[in-house]
Amino acid sequence: MKDPKIISGGIHSDERGSISFVNGFDFSEVKRFYNICHSTTEIIRAWQGHKEESKWFYVSSGSFKIVLVKIDDWALGIKANLPLEFHLDFSEPQILFIPGGYVNGFQATSPDSQLMVFSNFTMEESKNDDFRFEKDLWYKW
Repeated sequence: MKDPKIISGGIHSDERGSISFVNGFDFSEVKRFYNICHSTTEIIRAWQGHKEESKWFYVSSGSFKIVLVKIDDWALGIKANLPLEFHLDFSEPQILFIPGGYVNGFQATSPDSQLMVFSNFTMEESKNDDFRFEKDLWYKW
């Protein structure tokens, strides 16, 4: 099984403006993407995950705290390790890779934040690999 990892990018600025990029991201596995908008920092989306499906998270505006938990027993919701916490901000272009085997939860840390999510599964494939747990498990938001 793969581990979560950060794919770093950068920003180039000159008199014409700036370009944000994450050139190390390989789109070859991506089958779909969607955008999540959080207008406030009060919203918490947790916990959703997949045994097999992988996802990549990119903050296109604002900032997010993203927490991952590796699951040992999907039927019982038994976690394997302590939560892993990541902070992604638009001003520092990065993509967080989340392999299958993990659940995620996230919260905007600045108003009007947007999170782009890329997936290696179609919507139909994802529906058969979708697990959800109560947000108060495993982490104090």
